[in-house]
Amino acid sequence: MTTPDKVQFDDRMLSLGLARVSEAAALASADLIGRGDEHAADQAAVDAMRNQLNLLDIRGTVVIGEGERDEAPMLFIGEEVGTGTGPEVDIALDPLEGTTLTAKDMPNAISVIAMGPRGTMLHAPDVYMEKLAIGPGYPRDTVTLDMPPAERVRALARAKGCKPRDITCCVLERPRHQKMIAELRETGCAIRLITDGDVAGVIHCAEPELTGIDMYMGSGGAPEGVLAAAALKCMGGQILGQLLFRNDEEKARARRAGIEDLNRVYTRDEMVRADVIFAATGVTSGTLLSGIRREVGWLTSETLLMRSRTGSVRRMTYRSPRHAATQ
Repeated sequence: MTTPDKVQFDDRMLSLGLARVSEAAALASADLIGRGDEHAADQAAVDAMRNQLNLLDIRGTVVIGEGERDEAPMLFIGEEVGTGTGPEVDIALDPLEGTTLTAKDMPNAISVIAMGPRGTMLHAPDVYMEKLAIGPGYPRDTVTLDMPPAERVRALARAKGCKPRDITCCVLERPRHQKMIAELRETGCAIRLITDGDVAGVIHCAEPELTGIDMYMGSGGAPEGVLAAAALKCMGGQILGQLLFRNDEEKARARRAGIEDLNRVYTRDEMVRADVIFAATGVTSGTLLSGIRREVGWLTSETLLMRSRTGSVRRMTYRSPRHAATQ
């Protein structure tokens, strides 16, 4: 018999509530799309996401959030959310992935959240992570972080049965990636450069027929790596991640998060160790999701809702009067 302290994580019952959480965060930022104010857009999404989380019957702890307690007033790492009844859960979230994309009305800004049983998600510190991701259907170790970038492309092309020129890699456009990009171009592969939003960038690998993306590589935020791993656990695909440290303070931050092996390469199932539910709502339109559509008096959003236990993927459209959209 289940005791009140051991309530089961019912992913089916919680999934629609989680979709409502990402939906509310995206809708709250709608009037700030293209307005040039990143901070205001992010704050609106944070406020709405927190309010909706506190309506769920969970005992939730934010393990991937807006930052540590002294850096973020709300949805900080370690913050407890929910009504205080129900299952104990880990929550990874980014109320507005792509604040710059939102402020400039550029593609692929999303609101994203994942939830799993307590103690099953990597408590990734706010440092960089080297990431490498491919879609579903390939043998394990088809590509590895030990391979040079060009060899990863050739290895994936062999596994896919095509030429390197038929592979498209997604890379975050940053000065630190210039050498890697040059090496990739030597293989003849195509490169899709993105300015922000590497959670969406990784997710694109799971549906290459829809997105045209076969592989993601490069360094970005470690917390975003865990969110991306949660998505791929639902959709299929592989991701490898290794934490990168610029100084001793960042290493100390990792140790405080319970990480002992600072050189470890994490697989998808080591970053997310149990079944999860995942929701993402489009803020600005992209390859993955449609953005918020604004009409006189109305807002319309599209949400991707997934459960790893069943492999189910739902795409849901929500149309609401403006005054009721985030209530």
